[in-house]
Amino acid sequence: MANEIGFNFEKTGAAYLAAEGFLEQLKNELDGITAIHENLILTDRPVQQTFWSQNIWKAPTLIPIESIKDGARKLKSIQRNWKLYSYQLHRRAKLIEENLPHVTTNLIEFPNSKVHTSLGSWTLLTFNTILASADCSSLFPNGEVCFIEDKVGPPNRAYLKLQEALTVIGDSPQTGEFCLDIGGSPGGWAWVLQKLGAQVLSIDRSPLDSKIAKLPGVDFLKKDAFAIKPSTISDYCDSKKVDWLCWDVICFPEKLLDWLTLWIEPGICKNFIVTIKFQGESHYEILECFSKIPGSKLVHLYHNKHELTWILTRGSD
Repeated sequence: MANEIGFNFEKTGAAYLAAEGFLEQLKNELDGITAIHENLILTDRPVQQTFWSQNIWKAPTLIPIESIKDGARKLKSIQRNWKLYSYQLHRRAKLIEENLPHVTTNLIEFPNSKVHTSLGSWTLLTFNTILASADCSSLFPNGEVCFIEDKVGPPNRAYLKLQEALTVIGDSPQTGEFCLDIGGSPGGWAWVLQKLGAQVLSIDRSPLDSKIAKLPGVDFLKKDAFAIKPSTISDYCDSKKVDWLCWDVICFPEKLLDWLTLWIEPGICKNFIVTIKFQGESHYEILECFSKIPGSKLVHLYHNKHELTWILTRGSD
């Protein structure tokens, strides 16, 4: 197949970049694996559903090149913005990258960050072969969402997970909206929500950090997470509806799914950001149950560890 400037390239199946440390989990999800290059898995199949990928190269092509400048020229003929994933031939790949238009990859300021609307990924498979995909699942370089970190305000780095989830979906709590922050201690998520102007009820068996507990708009309830139900939420706050339900509790995923079904009915809660944590093997069957909930998605965030994040947003519905 030839493109508009006449060079030939060959389409291949989708490619998947594993989240750091989770290559084995991603391998177990994929069929048709043809090659593995460090954390990049190539397949001969169309895009498959995965939970442990950091970025999916949806339409990769093999591009033969004659030189460094030829490689850059052919990439530029497809689109402007590219990010290198380098696992070998680093010097040659770097020289090709230097001949491409510069793409700013500064640390992200939260909120209101601007991201590229189209950022392709590429790598050097051999001395004279590029693998590139203009269509990728993530708008961030190699799926890495790196923020300017606040070393003073939040009590721990867990707040970065919530910032990333809100950045990825392009939505966030608005001033005056009511948020349940379940499993909130020591208060990193409450800190993010309060900074956005939301009213926060943080629930945990352990107290919030004292500086978070003193923030205006943040209330704390010492209680078991699973004791909080839609039918009793008005016992603890003035609101009968929840705009955002945020959950970061260590528990069995099966128990969490049963609890969530109480809240998913329309009219009770609009938006969900829920961390699903694993202590051993991640059971694909339970992940399928989460992912099949209408309108939701299940992803491994860059700031997740051995956990996934389930997201459901319903806007103003």
